[in-house]
Amino acid sequence: MFSRNYNAYYNVMPDGTVKQVNPFTHTEVWAVPGRGNKPLVNHHQTPPNPIQPHHPEDHCSFCRSRYFEVPPEKARLVLRDGRYETLTHLPPGQYNDTTAEFRRTGNLFEIVTIDYWKKNYSYRLNQRLTEWRDRYIADPRGEQHIDDIIHYKLVQSGRTEEEIHKKEVFDKLKMLDAFFGGCHELIIARAHFAEGATDDSQLRSSGTLSVEEHYQYFRFTIDAMRDMLGYNRYIRYISVFQNWLKQAGASFDHLHKQVCGLDEWGASISGQIQLVREEPNIFNELGVNLSAQYNLVFAENDCAVACVGIGHRYPTVKIYSKSYFARPHEQSEEEVRGMSNLVHACHAALGAQLSCNEEWYYTPFDAVYKMPWHILLRLRVNVPAGFEGGTGIHINPMTPVDLRDKIVPKLYQLRNEGKIANMALAEECSVVPNPLKYYLK
Repeated sequence: MFSRNYNAYYNVMPDGTVKQVNPFTHTEVWAVPGRGNKPLVNHHQTPPNPIQPHHPEDHCSFCRSRYFEVPPEKARLVLRDGRYETLTHLPPGQYNDTTAEFRRTGNLFEIVTIDYWKKNYSYRLNQRLTEWRDRYIADPRGEQHIDDIIHYKLVQSGRTEEEIHKKEVFDKLKMLDAFFGGCHELIIARAHFAEGATDDSQLRSSGTLSVEEHYQYFRFTIDAMRDMLGYNRYIRYISVFQNWLKQAGASFDHLHKQVCGLDEWGASISGQIQLVREEPNIFNELGVNLSAQYNLVFAENDCAVACVGIGHRYPTVKIYSKSYFARPHEQSEEEVRGMSNLVHACHAALGAQLSCNEEWYYTPFDAVYKMPWHILLRLRVNVPAGFEGGTGIHINPMTPVDLRDKIVPKLYQLRNEGKIANMALAEECSVVPNPLKYYLK
């Protein structure tokens, strides 16, 4: 059950403690005065280490000079004569002919494995993927690439060299399909460090991309979703997320998104769809309208709106699409740009040293009840401890107002410098009730 009484979700006590209940998950959160004075960024415990420029970069397995340390590329986005172009299924001998602004590869360590799809659904690679696989391994350099990453994966799985040597060719062939038709993929950005970086704290994050680069990052990710739906008919939902820095679960401090196909919605999406069944306008009423009531809407353009989330374990920014279309791949270029611009601006304001998770939510492909495409940026600046476990009350180190007041001045600065797209900020936002149009018939 939900309440239209906003005080049920947001209550400021006389001492300044902000008691919150998340209207969608019913998570209980307290924000205690004074804790929000802690710095927002994760400062290094030790001084940053100087770096020497490497051209091309070779700092981790996602870097340009180490293209063959990840599975074969399903696609890459290149910039030619000022225009972005997508290249698919490149032969291994052409990997170094162009610079990939973004690459799309299989995840070497899948969450939902190809064996899951094969054994539970009799999934098979379609003709296009099968032909690409066969072409790739027929190329001597491609065969060596596959042998190398299979060897690496087996070593990481705890196999000895003797066990790997004895592993039958048939078993290796079974592992191949995950690289060419698996449904857990990575979208990997070109550079490890920001342009002109002099130490290892100056990473290239979402916020350091240009406005156009960030849009292309979004578009390329959405193209991956569309393609995955085309070759695996058993997918009901695709999880899209970005873990930035180790505290948020990243294996490498190199910008990348993950795209993972699922055969169910998951508890979070199922719960949100159930809320929409009961009250179609709930994402307006208890999302944007609720935030606006407490002056937590801080950025807006024609296609999207950003606000501080209420009732989250971690300080959270929420960006909602205003579009009638409730799935990313159904939206127009203008609508996707609108979402990308706000997400980019929020990342830029938060900075590259802040560990955070970017999570995409949208209407499942087989759902008839719609919820809007929305993206959460969860700032991993606190660690839940014994108090939370014992009481079920989560202590958020920042009040929603604290977070808003840290972001907004930086957004004004970035807008004045031309580093983010033009948008309404703070008091400039229209705050029109029910701005999200997903619920319209």
